[in-house]
Amino acid sequence: MSRTQEVLVLGCGVALLVGALHLALYFRLIRLLAPRYRRAALGVLVVLGAGLCATLLIGRLYPVAALRAPLFPFAVWLGAVLLFAPALAALEVVRGGLWAAQRLARGKRANPDHLDPERRDFLIRSATGLAIGGVTGATTLGVAATMGEWAVREVEVPLARLPLALDGFTIVQITDLHLGPVRGGEWLAKVVAAVNALQPDLIAITGDLVDGSVAQLGEELDCLRTLSAPCGVFFVTGNHEYYGDADGWLETLAGLGVWTLRNERVSIGLADGPSFDLAGVDDFDAKGMLEGHAPDLPKACLGRDPNRELVLLAHQPRAIEEAAKHGVGLQLSGHTHGGQFWPLGFFFSLQCPYVRGLYKHDQTWVYVSSGTGFWGYPIRLGSRPEIGRITLRSLDDTN
Repeated sequence: MSRTQEVLVLGCGVALLVGALHLALYFRLIRLLAPRYRRAALGVLVVLGAGLCATLLIGRLYPVAALRAPLFPFAVWLGAVLLFAPALAALEVVRGGLWAAQRLARGKRANPDHLDPERRDFLIRSATGLAIGGVTGATTLGVAATMGEWAVREVEVPLARLPLALDGFTIVQITDLHLGPVRGGEWLAKVVAAVNALQPDLIAITGDLVDGSVAQLGEELDCLRTLSAPCGVFFVTGNHEYYGDADGWLETLAGLGVWTLRNERVSIGLADGPSFDLAGVDDFDAKGMLEGHAPDLPKACLGRDPNRELVLLAHQPRAIEEAAKHGVGLQLSGHTHGGQFWPLGFFFSLQCPYVRGLYKHDQTWVYVSSGTGFWGYPIRLGSRPEIGRITLRSLDDTN
């Protein structure tokens, strides 16, 4: 099965999951309402479900700038539906427990405290109300966290082979912006201004910049040409670039002054002075997605002086296994969104060795950003959007 076929299968699976959750919402919540409310609630559910399907389709096929405002509520609803999944599961546990208690009470008719049907129904309605209130509150908090200000994460990484003259070298990392149906050029311009204000020595964009085609979004990336860093602006592909026109995006980025590292490395540092190696690889899943694209760290490391420090840009944290084998000092990744919220966090924990933060893997450091944007639904719980400011520290006292 090709990667494209896998994506289609995954998409069908997501559609079936969302459809099943809408049915569960009807049978386990709406059908329990009083008749005078049931029809209105069912109408709202149908409109939200249809709008959600339309959002997923329109966001892939058409220019989206003019549609962002009307599509936003349906993107929020997608997140709320996913949050309802564990809530509905918890309600089933409550129902099962009350049913078992009632069966037990029937065998003890002499007990005046047995669970009568009215009391059971009251407890079920109370639990249902708590579930709805909990999901509504979590959705509200999640949207506020996602659409609010990002955090600037200050990270210091000690590197044994970094020349002393480059101690304090700063890399600002942005990743997983996912420009598309919900966010576009106006928001990206604010990110660019914030990055430039940090006055980094180098800027790294570690994939999943876009969710859409060049025709849809190309003009909205124009502000990237104003990114400014003495040692340059670098990009590596993420998996979402391959869901659209990856080659078209690479050409567009080149025209904006962004250098894409495709299984290659460059020297970074002072002119005619101390330096280190910066490498970048295609996304971990690129093979099979587009001809000529696949991660190849050995190619990027070919002929490298092992005494020079090496920093690697790789979208997915699971590239760390190979990075450690090739003597990488630091890997910068994204992809996980810091979990964003259930069920993304669960799936990422199965796929990736690290989900958020700074880790030491053998002798290699890896920093996994929580991402500057979000995917799909504008909800984050337990994870804030971020811009990372990574300061390299030298442990080399010989220079």
